[in-house]
Amino acid sequence: MKHEHEVAKHAALEVGKILLNIYTTDYKIDDKGTSPMYSGLNPVTDADRASDEYLKTVLTSEFPRYGWFSEETKDSPERLLKDRVWIVDPLDGTKEYIEKVPMWVVSIALVENKVPVLGILYNPVKEELFSAVKGEGANLNGERVACSTKTDPSEMVILNSRTETRDGLWLPYKDEFKKLKGVGSVAYKLGLAGAGKADIFATLRPKNEWDICAGHCIVNEAGGKMIDLNGAEVTYNNENTLITPGLVAGNPQAVDNTFDVLTRSESMSA
Repeated sequence: MKHEHEVAKHAALEVGKILLNIYTTDYKIDDKGTSPMYSGLNPVTDADRASDEYLKTVLTSEFPRYGWFSEETKDSPERLLKDRVWIVDPLDGTKEYIEKVPMWVVSIALVENKVPVLGILYNPVKEELFSAVKGEGANLNGERVACSTKTDPSEMVILNSRTETRDGLWLPYKDEFKKLKGVGSVAYKLGLAGAGKADIFATLRPKNEWDICAGHCIVNEAGGKMIDLNGAEVTYNNENTLITPGLVAGNPQAVDNTFDVLTRSESMSA
């Protein structure tokens, strides 16, 4: 896995330069249409496409026997026949990229038999490189990191979605946690949770595999775990890649306690 890690890390750093070069230009923005994962505009830009093209070229040429699954590439059932598959979001946090909010990342993951075994997240604006390989721990800019040890929700800072907060989804939980901290990119939130920069991550809306796969690997290697809001573990390279209804990730006990808070509130409001 050393070679895969080095190639993916180098690709993330190089594509970060491409994204920064486009960042302040007059690039094209399109709307991909409605999605269960988003509220309002679901944008795609020239930057998303350029990043996807670069990463696909580099990773599939270096590892031609591996499958490929990316947000910006038309899906192919061929990947389902592969033991190892790259799962990529070439620009996670496109809305933040457009708004010049530095909460977006390049997300590169490698899955083996449905389990994430490598994860790279790179925020070029903040020069933050999160990385993990299964069994080897998680790092931020080369320094070993770990999930927060806090487990009491009332003492925890929880990373949640700016959009979900704006849409009022987190109002029922505003008094359950020490602080609700809105951050853009889903993948970036997972990296921050894995690095102990906050105590827990949660989302109340469905996410796709490309949003979370690299971050999942980082959280796992930082001593944490991820479950969906049905309490099930998350697997990858599935035919249906949408994970519903939401997710929690971080310190294992903190995840369980947060899951209890979110599902208790749901059952009381039902």
